[in-house]
Amino acid sequence: MNLEQLRSFVEVARFGNFTRAAEELYLAQPSLSRQIAALEQDLGAELFHRARGGSTLTSAGESLLPLARRMLADAEAVRRELAELAGLERGRVRLGATPTLCISLVAEVLSAFHAAHPAIELYLSEHGSRRLLDQLSAGELDLALITTTDASSADRFTVTPLLVEELVVVSSSSRPPITERDTITLPEVARLPQIVFSSSYDLRAATDAAFLAAGLAPEVVLEGAEMDAVLRFVERGLGVAIVPAMVLIDRPGLRSVRLGTSSLERTISFARPADVAPTAAAEVMRRTITASATAFAARAGATMRVAG
Repeated sequence: MNLEQLRSFVEVARFGNFTRAAEELYLAQPSLSRQIAALEQDLGAELFHRARGGSTLTSAGESLLPLARRMLADAEAVRRELAELAGLERGRVRLGATPTLCISLVAEVLSAFHAAHPAIELYLSEHGSRRLLDQLSAGELDLALITTTDASSADRFTVTPLLVEELVVVSSSSRPPITERDTITLPEVARLPQIVFSSSYDLRAATDAAFLAAGLAPEVVLEGAEMDAVLRFVERGLGVAIVPAMVLIDRPGLRSVRLGTSSLERTISFARPADVAPTAAAEVMRRTITASATAFAARAGATMRVAG
């Protein structure tokens, strides 16, 4: 039993006539008759009383008719839903991103995506990279933007590098520059009052490791802040901070200085489950992120580049 046979059965029942049903279905009458005969054989029961004046349903046919109509309606609903999703007329994308990306790249991405596909429901999870990978593994996210990768999870995720960006030293643009040069060394940064992130941030681990490797102990005036708070405190002159270059875009209250020989970089990557094919909406989100990242890199100049 297949949908074509059911459709033929419903049309014959509607018209009570094989010839008219065949015309409605754009079929030759012998083809229609063979479909009905095959359906009757599959079900083991006659569906129509055939007579010279027309065809009427048997008791078996009367029992099948509402079921056939429901099955055809369900099939049409599935076809329509898949067509709408393919055309991005509906659907959902669950995106994860680190806090530094949420206040910079992701804001641009979601704005562009929603403007182009307003019917797609968006869900955003803001966590560190390790937590985002856990959510991907649990099936809670479709894709994520991470800044660290775990080699032990390579078999579970497809990770694609997107951007490489420098970490820079930021200070308040309303205060005197922390140096007159284009770059600053890590020992010089260590002597400045610093605002440092929460220990849950990957950035905190990277900067702590850099200072430790250089045998330096930075002067910390505030510890444990989140990204937005760090930037606001720096704007008000409380201290300096080491942040990704990306967050400086459209922040006139901050000025940045590149690190010299002790430069720090991070790689931003896509991550998605390796064993699950992306939905149409998630694939369009991936392309939107790629385009936005390329535009960000162009605006950031030498402190950021497209990976690969």
